[in-house]
Amino acid sequence: MFFVGTDIGGTFTDLFAIEVETGRSVTAKVLTDHEDPTHSVSEGIRQMVDSGRLNPESVARVLHGTTLVTNAVIQRRGAKAALLATEGFRDAIEIGTEHRFDLYDLDIEKPPPVIPRHLRRPIRERILASGAVELPLDLDQAEAEVRGLLNDGVEAIAVCLLHAFRNPAHENELRELIRGLAPGLHVSLSSEVAPEIREYERASTTALNAYVAPVVGPYLRDLGERLSRHGIRGALLIMQSNGGTAVPETASQFPVRLLESGPAAGAIGAAYIGRATGRNKVLFFDMGGTTAKAFIVDDGRPIVARKLEVAQVYRFKHGSGLPVQVPAVDMIEIGAGGGSIAHIDRLGLLKVGPQSAESNPGPACYGLGGTLPTVTDADVVLGYIGTESFLSGKMRLDAEAARRAVAKHLAKPLKLSVEEAAWGIHQVVNENMASAARVHLLERGRTPSDYSMVAFGGAGPTHAYGVARALRLSELIVPWQAGVGSAFGMLCAPVAFDVARSLTVALDDAPWGEIAATLDSMVRDCRSRVAKAGVPEREIVTTRSADMRYRGQGHEVQVDLEGLDWSHVTVAEVLRRFRAEYERLNAVKGPDAPVEFITWRASARGPVPELPLRKGFSGKTKDMRSIRRVYFRETSGFVDARVISAASLAAGEALAGPALIELGDATITVGPGATAQLREDGLVLITLPT
Repeated sequence: MFFVGTDIGGTFTDLFAIEVETGRSVTAKVLTDHEDPTHSVSEGIRQMVDSGRLNPESVARVLHGTTLVTNAVIQRRGAKAALLATEGFRDAIEIGTEHRFDLYDLDIEKPPPVIPRHLRRPIRERILASGAVELPLDLDQAEAEVRGLLNDGVEAIAVCLLHAFRNPAHENELRELIRGLAPGLHVSLSSEVAPEIREYERASTTALNAYVAPVVGPYLRDLGERLSRHGIRGALLIMQSNGGTAVPETASQFPVRLLESGPAAGAIGAAYIGRATGRNKVLFFDMGGTTAKAFIVDDGRPIVARKLEVAQVYRFKHGSGLPVQVPAVDMIEIGAGGGSIAHIDRLGLLKVGPQSAESNPGPACYGLGGTLPTVTDADVVLGYIGTESFLSGKMRLDAEAARRAVAKHLAKPLKLSVEEAAWGIHQVVNENMASAARVHLLERGRTPSDYSMVAFGGAGPTHAYGVARALRLSELIVPWQAGVGSAFGMLCAPVAFDVARSLTVALDDAPWGEIAATLDSMVRDCRSRVAKAGVPEREIVTTRSADMRYRGQGHEVQVDLEGLDWSHVTVAEVLRRFRAEYERLNAVKGPDAPVEFITWRASARGPVPELPLRKGFSGKTKDMRSIRRVYFRETSGFVDARVISAASLAAGEALAGPALIELGDATITVGPGATAQLREDGLVLITLPT
């Protein structure tokens, strides 16, 4: 029985299949077809089947992550969607908040909403914050607005009425009205997509959900059909941003939850490796073709944030994008991947990214038409990537094209040698990622030196050594399947679903019976969605929590409510939990002030799959060792480095740097003074010099 993970990235589409009884595995890596992403998955499946190592009939589960939703929002290629909002509030989605992400930029540019003003229609109704109906829904006026939108050719409608998270009655009535007029039209209700306070964030999330739903639904159906044509009858599960998976039906209903599905899968895979090696504190570093990311994993679980941001006007600048109020694995991201383009800015300084050559035209060394210098080109010039062994020899790289690109666009203008310019690219990427990761850790009260690094991605293992050294870490862990790490991570993810509902109430006045009933209802919703994926009821684990704050504060603290006796809840016990979490996050005790609940949360999760980790390589297995000239900062130039195929390493064999370990779809850098050792399970543990 095989599980198959598929991850569509900006440059490559990665596939990883594992036989759950034995740990036997097979991988595939193909260039992403941006016009037809499911074709890339189909091609990868075909390659694995044609190799004779994967029997389609033995595939029990296919897990899928995709950049489709993110790209649809960034490139504005979603559906023609409309928004129904309470009269007087249709512009809330454009007004946003008073926050300015750059106080000193007089020409600050804000992200335009995905739904233009002429498709945002006011609805005559009003529900108060208490849930009471102040003004009944005017169905005649609403019908006139909906008919006008249908005549305008809209493909989806988002409904976001004031205080619908407290009372969804009017939103439900509008859905029935729309279904009566257009039965097949997608409708997103804010009371289902993001039933939380903060009008702008709720409207933005609901609008985005409607904007991408007509794109995601057909995409997932097409993917299922392509898998069927390959003879695969196993269940299809979709990776979500929160680190869990869901059935296609749920993913189609809430496609906004897929925005960061690929990166989240990598974090789940790193957490799995952390547990397998007994490391409680892991810094996950993932560097692919377009971006580099870092995640914090504590006690076997990545940190999950309550919201994320997408389609930033100033890429990677927080606050310049559209807010999305859904749970997502917390990460820091910079525009530095293998395909990131290096250039000279207006001040004459060397910069890398955020623009990427992606898969088309790709880095200059790919020979596919790219002429601009990228990180991959620099790594080829420096000797980190072999021209003959790239992708296990399936793709030959043009070293001279890489040198020409670096020379023309960087070395000559900066009056440097080609090697010096290439090293500048390599070093800038490493320092940028290290700086971002350091801030990410410190902002969350973590000390970098307490962590071991786990590296994934096609470029991650190559640059992880430099990033880890900049962070003064002592250990680096790279699995043999790092090049398809996110695809592997999907196989480690449990089926999961989370819901939230805002209900502001003072702690001293909390109606515990009503709260318990609300949480029970939310838990039942989560359990039913997890059970739909085939998880037995007895194996589903649920949790309850609440966002709490001191009255008057602008931000909340998420407090675990598990283990409470809801028939005899005491204010003192809940207050103790809140104060303990507040002190842990802020390193100071909170004031003696009134406390209130803001949002209630529930989640359900199935068991984490048990995967037998073992060394397994899809490339050649004969002993492959050689010497290559590689540039290292420690040696201030090129030095002879041993190059060895990971398939040639014996379990327990130690390898002293400088050396390169070629995985087939990625290369591990072992710098001078470092020592690498391969474990039986295929993990390469690298001890870094102090």
